[in-house]
Amino acid sequence: MDHNEEKSILSPTGSLVKQINSQRVQPHLTKKLPTFYRNIEEALDARRATQSLFSLVRSNWQTSNAVDFCSNDYLSWNTTGLIRSKLLDELSRYPNFSVAAGGSRVMEGNYPYIEETEQEISSFHGAEAGLIVNSAFDANVMVWSALPRPGDAIVYDALVHASTHEGMEHSVVIQKTEFQHNDVKAFRNTLLSILDAHPMIKQGRRSILVAVESVYSMEGDVCPLLELVEVADEVSQGNGNIQFVIDETHSTGLFGPNGTGLVCELGLEEEIAVRVHTYSKAMGACGGIIFGSETIKSALINFARSSIYSTSPPFPFVAAIRVGHRLLGTPEAQKGQDTVQFLARTFYESLTSHPLWSIAQEKSLLSVPLSSGWEERPFLTHIVTLWTRQKYTYWLYLHLLSASFYVLPVKHPIVPSGESRLRVTFHAENTAAQVESLVKQVFEWVEEIMAIEEGRSEQKVTKAANEVYAWMRQEGLKGYGMV
Repeated sequence: MDHNEEKSILSPTGSLVKQINSQRVQPHLTKKLPTFYRNIEEALDARRATQSLFSLVRSNWQTSNAVDFCSNDYLSWNTTGLIRSKLLDELSRYPNFSVAAGGSRVMEGNYPYIEETEQEISSFHGAEAGLIVNSAFDANVMVWSALPRPGDAIVYDALVHASTHEGMEHSVVIQKTEFQHNDVKAFRNTLLSILDAHPMIKQGRRSILVAVESVYSMEGDVCPLLELVEVADEVSQGNGNIQFVIDETHSTGLFGPNGTGLVCELGLEEEIAVRVHTYSKAMGACGGIIFGSETIKSALINFARSSIYSTSPPFPFVAAIRVGHRLLGTPEAQKGQDTVQFLARTFYESLTSHPLWSIAQEKSLLSVPLSSGWEERPFLTHIVTLWTRQKYTYWLYLHLLSASFYVLPVKHPIVPSGESRLRVTFHAENTAAQVESLVKQVFEWVEEIMAIEEGRSEQKVTKAANEVYAWMRQEGLKGYGMV
């Protein structure tokens, strides 16, 4: 294969070509299938028709010339091999470790190492108890299916994760109500309406459980947790029956004292009933942990079905969690956390100081919601979203891809239709030069769009998008912003 072909975003073996090809609808083939498979394929075709079918392709950022602005390896412990080195050292201390747990936590799958790790991590986070589980997704499903009691109600931020919704679907509550994202006034009004509708809750005999996240994964913004807790305390009038469950997935390892998260940053360890942390993002491993009281832990063990019917996390899995956690508070971890903050500042400084920034905003060619007031925020998140007109989202994505900047295009069904955006994530191993180059490429794209719209270019589509669309037309494909 020609070297230039390998570098092209249209390489036949590349992820973009495979992803676009997977959206091809072929009804003439579907009709020949047995009923069972035909019905499934027709459901998949509905996704293909809107270019929203997921497929398994090699990650863009894993190629040799890639600049990773999309993966979850925020502290770069996998990129540098740090977590692997620590894990191998830990495994060498237990040469006779078991690869499998042998059962669920309540059916012969419990063992001293996992209990020691849970206690060590819980103490580090100022929690009474912790339960290690196979993923943060599992954790949220367990929490929301097991903890609410009959007669309780759930109030949740409009942008909570799919796993929270999955868990709430299995809950036994009498009401589930969302409130507008990060809107403290809407939160108060929602609580009051529930109290008015349900006397048992108003009397303090049943509870309201509140679902929020420390950092919202598709927005990058931070929960106004302290304000929400104050409102709940006021509205409950001392009954203590409005309790919070916070998903700290995207703050774990990055924010708070030694990376302990938003709750610890705000000193709310005693105020929050349940915290969910993950180890598959900044911590460079897999799995999650649920923090709470011993009562919470016992309820999860007894009422969450996966505690009973799913095999316990095995020793190597837990060892990876433990060694990653022991890195928190070390110079390596602090350096990574500081670097991510520095890169976020570099991004906003480069973005907002660019001569085209105001023009791009005025023309609705570029919007970065978190750029507003970034200088005043005590810490900056590692997640930034880039918005443009919906028809241009893939044009911008393809432009950045052609420059070997790998960001994540976020579209339906992950977000509602009409709210597609590009998500940029910063990592400890990214450099200021890479961030500045990313911003430069964004504005080169803005200039290209402006030239097209103002009639200063003979082209109707930006260069990178035109290359892809020419190939798609040749292949009989459509979508992805094609004109």
